[in-house]
Amino acid sequence: MVDDMKQWRNLDQAPPLSEIEALRYLDAQESEDKELQALLYVALAYHRMKRHPNGDALADQFIDEARVINGGHSIVKEIYESKQLLQAYTLLKDTPIEQWVMHETDHDSAKAKKAKVIQADISQLLSHWDQELAEKTVVDASSRIGLYQEVYEQLLDLREMLAGAIATIEKRRILVPVKEINEKSRKLTDYQDELYKQLPDVLTNAASSNPLEEFDQMVGLTDVKEYITRYYHFLQYQQERKNFGFSMVDEPGLHMIITGNPGTGKTTIARLLASIYYELGILDTKEVVEVNRSHLVGSYVGQSEENTMNYVKQAIGGVLFIDEAYSLKREGQTGNDYGQAVIDTLVSAMTSKEFGGKFAVILAGYPEEMRQFLWSNPGLRSRVPEQNHIALADYRMDELLTIAEQTAIENDFFFTKTALSEFETLIDKERVDESFGNARTVKNLVLKTVFNKGAHEAERDKHHWLDHMRIVRKDLIWEDEIPENEPAPMEKLYELIGLGSVKNEVKKLSSFVQAQQKRKENGYPVVPIQLHSVFSGNPGTGKTTVASIYADILKQCGLLKRGHMVVVSRSDLVAGYVGQTAIKTKRKIREALGGVLFIDEAYSLYNGSRDDFGKEAIETLVDEMTKHNENLIVILAGYQQEMEQLINSNPGLATRFKKYFYFADYNEQELLDMTTFQADQYGYQLVPEATSFLYQKFQAHAIRGNGRFVSNLVNEAVQYQAIRIVEHEAVNINELTQEDFENAWKSTRRET
Repeated sequence: MVDDMKQWRNLDQAPPLSEIEALRYLDAQESEDKELQALLYVALAYHRMKRHPNGDALADQFIDEARVINGGHSIVKEIYESKQLLQAYTLLKDTPIEQWVMHETDHDSAKAKKAKVIQADISQLLSHWDQELAEKTVVDASSRIGLYQEVYEQLLDLREMLAGAIATIEKRRILVPVKEINEKSRKLTDYQDELYKQLPDVLTNAASSNPLEEFDQMVGLTDVKEYITRYYHFLQYQQERKNFGFSMVDEPGLHMIITGNPGTGKTTIARLLASIYYELGILDTKEVVEVNRSHLVGSYVGQSEENTMNYVKQAIGGVLFIDEAYSLKREGQTGNDYGQAVIDTLVSAMTSKEFGGKFAVILAGYPEEMRQFLWSNPGLRSRVPEQNHIALADYRMDELLTIAEQTAIENDFFFTKTALSEFETLIDKERVDESFGNARTVKNLVLKTVFNKGAHEAERDKHHWLDHMRIVRKDLIWEDEIPENEPAPMEKLYELIGLGSVKNEVKKLSSFVQAQQKRKENGYPVVPIQLHSVFSGNPGTGKTTVASIYADILKQCGLLKRGHMVVVSRSDLVAGYVGQTAIKTKRKIREALGGVLFIDEAYSLYNGSRDDFGKEAIETLVDEMTKHNENLIVILAGYQQEMEQLINSNPGLATRFKKYFYFADYNEQELLDMTTFQADQYGYQLVPEATSFLYQKFQAHAIRGNGRFVSNLVNEAVQYQAIRIVEHEAVNINELTQEDFENAWKSTRRET
């Protein structure tokens, strides 16, 4: 990199380093090389001037910094001199030189007045000239400074001529060289063009505004760029044929369909297509009229047709862009939904003699929804040929990071390398389902980062301009994501009473996951693991509680992006008629993406061959687990024997569920500990007699419900204690007695 920078010799070539790379290198302060430091400042100035063609104070500051460090370097001198030339050009352009023209026939007072105006304008111009540069000896005859000096000399000569003329007028001798003044004024006008030609491209913003080049600057979209390039050349070819008088009856047309998930650039591409149509002379304007369902669909008969035609007329000569076009045709659309009227009106306008060929329609939306929409509307589908369908893929992670860096630098921020690595984690957490906003989400994350940095900036010491641009890892930690005094998930697990074998299994799995993550970070191959699990056991044994902690552990290990848990049962997945079960199941799975889907009493999905709806739910579940892979973990819970039957009912389930956790019933001591714990949660204590009574009961009876039973028992005991409090004022309000639990036991469980 250092060698490449030192080979950079002129501003007609872009610097070897991007703006972000130059900022990082300066920030790291890795070199004391003065030449390199000066070149880095010039590179920053170059990039900023390209981004801010109308002037930039920081670019000027960087040029001055480079001159202080190594003012003798050729490219440092070149960028400074070029900046002075640009300023000279701008000053001349903004000065009303055309109004300096004098006439021999003018009255002496008019000549005097005009001479003083011109003199004042010239003095203003000269005040901005770099006198040292203007009077410097030029060694290189081809130097840009020669022209700068020439203009300076011309201004000095003209000012002196005007001063002499004004003096003669004041002495009433009236010797005004009108012809010479006008010639020098015209010469200054000519100098404007010459100065502009001397400027490097970076200062003239001379890059072509060709929409193809704009399109090529977009991140990613390789296949789409290739297609758009071919489409552009085809349209160009068609226009050339028309100029020769050829015609084509079956032209493919200008209408387009663009599909892609949120934030993939559908609207941007529509605008670039409009620019292409305009540049080639196919359409009269590059204006894009952007609408969606709310603009087009009315609330009464005839309003939708009227709305649609109004927007069609607005789009004449340009493009009508309909976002989320699939929403015009809703599933199960009733007679009160006028979306179909919009479609019919639009198709008619696209083919009518009055409007056909005078505007382009671009329909945009999500891939699957647009596919179904077009198949249900053959009129629209037939008017957009297959080759005019553009499918935009989701951005890859490296492309999303590029978009993040671009967004940051456009707002005058840059990521350190460690911060960018951490930002990748933030993006990955958002990529859980089809609703991920791609570039839109990334830009929002960058702006959130900037806000977070700004909110804490007052607390930090800022000694350098880089401090105001640098985004560090600390800026990516959101306050609302930092739990306060929250115990670790494993601590929560070990706080639970009993469940010895389950705790050991979870600990073993957690350790394995963490070890594999470390291997991955160090570049070693990792052993694949199946995290979908079966929790079997009787009611109240802690399956749901452990599942929630299990989700937290996997999130902490970095295997779950969100770590939330969605609890469902058969009624949440199975519908009452064909086709709806898959929709219900998919909806719940999407809700659980990035976390855990906990299916309670999962065995109820399988009732032998009699239950087609349950079978559909299982098949949908298996398909979605494959589709979403590591982005979803499913836990099936229920009685042990019934769960074995469920797993064996579908080969797909059997291959995907490898981890089995058995939740044994609690013994008498564990049940007693749970009772004491439950009571203590509300500030109650059990008297010794109550403790002995409960231990004997738990020992003598098989308890159905386990923890659930204990919870009910404590609630009942508290209520019986309340009766004693009301009837006897001397009762200790924090004690639960044997009598309370005897009454509660009778209410909660029938003696056998």
